[in-house]
Amino acid sequence: MSGGEKQGLIKPKMTVLDVVSRHRQTEAVFKQYDAQAGECICCQALFEPLWAVAEKYRLDLDKLVADLEASAGIS
Repeated sequence: MSGGEKQGLIKPKMTVLDVVSRHRQTEAVFKQYDAQAGECICCQALFEPLWAVAEKYRLDLDKLVADLEASAGIS
């Protein structure tokens, strides 16, 4: 790949739907963050990019992406 990017990496600009559709197992990670967010992220922010989800729900974006990548088997 050009630019030194690994295929399958989860990027902050990806939407929740992008992530869940490519890596089904990440849905469990979003469910873990639901309590902190105060609502179902997959229900309320499915079409929002991860950076906006983190901002909206005051989540640590780097930790969210790392947790999603760990769940997806990307490291």
